[in-house]
Amino acid sequence: MDHLEAAMCYVGSFYVPQAPTPALGLEAEKSVNSMSCPRDGFKVQAMLLLAIGLDGFGNQEKALEILGEAQNLALELGMHRHEFTSVNGSVLGVLEESWRRTWWELYAVDRMIAGVHRKSPFRMNETAADVALPCEEKEYFSENIPQSHFIEDFDDKALTGDDINFSSYAYRIAAVRNLGRVLKLQQITFLDDPIIDRIDSHLVNWKLHLPYSKKSLLDNEGQLDEMLFQAHMVTEVATILLHRTHSQLDSTPTQPIISCAPHHPVPSGQNYSLHAPLTISSAVSITKLITLPYPLNKAHPFLHLRHNSRINPLNTGALKTLWEVWPCAGRAWEQVSGVVKEIFNAKKAAVEAELWGNFVEDEAMGVSLEGESMIDEFQLASLWCGQNSGGI
Repeated sequence: MDHLEAAMCYVGSFYVPQAPTPALGLEAEKSVNSMSCPRDGFKVQAMLLLAIGLDGFGNQEKALEILGEAQNLALELGMHRHEFTSVNGSVLGVLEESWRRTWWELYAVDRMIAGVHRKSPFRMNETAADVALPCEEKEYFSENIPQSHFIEDFDDKALTGDDINFSSYAYRIAAVRNLGRVLKLQQITFLDDPIIDRIDSHLVNWKLHLPYSKKSLLDNEGQLDEMLFQAHMVTEVATILLHRTHSQLDSTPTQPIISCAPHHPVPSGQNYSLHAPLTISSAVSITKLITLPYPLNKAHPFLHLRHNSRINPLNTGALKTLWEVWPCAGRAWEQVSGVVKEIFNAKKAAVEAELWGNFVEDEAMGVSLEGESMIDEFQLASLWCGQNSGGI
């Protein structure tokens, strides 16, 4: 399985300073395209890893191409069928779980790429699959694989009240599925379409139906639940995508931010509906998520906060930390930083030009201190993210 090892080395090289990452990427691509490379599930795994690495490096078009090839091969092999895991699992529970995770990661990456870049093969959305849901991460790593459950069990739990404990990975799949529902609504042009309310109810119910054991993102040992962290991030981004178009929140200041996809203008207005506070609330939630005790440079490359509607210095610091691993975050950091500086300078100029004469000395001093505080927050945010990214 040289092709799978080559893809793993490529992705691993992002975390090793001075590693020859581009050369390893070319080696992995050459390996999966070799005529001698078996067309099996391990090739699907290798192409999936390669696609993630290429996207994180900023090579979006090549990543989409390889992801599409991985999806085609997976469907050709029947990896979307439950029988594939048992037939190809060699009576090893951990290998069967690996095949389940391969299919569901194809599903998740497909939607996350579509959500971030607004383009993707997106074939998985129309594919009927009956693959069982993955187990908890600790169960997988310990090779103590429990009885598996299915997406139908997950959907029925809210109605039947069955006492089934689903993994954080399963809740991540549900969150990504909701993102897919939102992405299908891009053609909606009018404010009161009832489909918006139905999709919003899916997003709200996802949070409401989290069991008590999943209410906290930290486990009993104080470690962040990576799958649950991603699930919450995806849910907040999906909420922003759903409501931002009708929020009347002027998006003009963020026009230069095109690192992931072209700018989509949002008409401004004075009649703010419920869409505006929902958009802002999710943006604030994303900011809170990145303050959790988690090394951000271990985060998934697709979770680099493109859809945050609030320009927050802490978010910019998070991008800078992600840049240490994923080059795609560097371009986003440069664009967002430019917007932050423009907003600050515009605010400062407006105060000086229009309001200076109306301020008493103390009030003027307060405005000056506020501006200095914003710059300080910007610097502290970068410092905070750098200090809390250890372990690599």
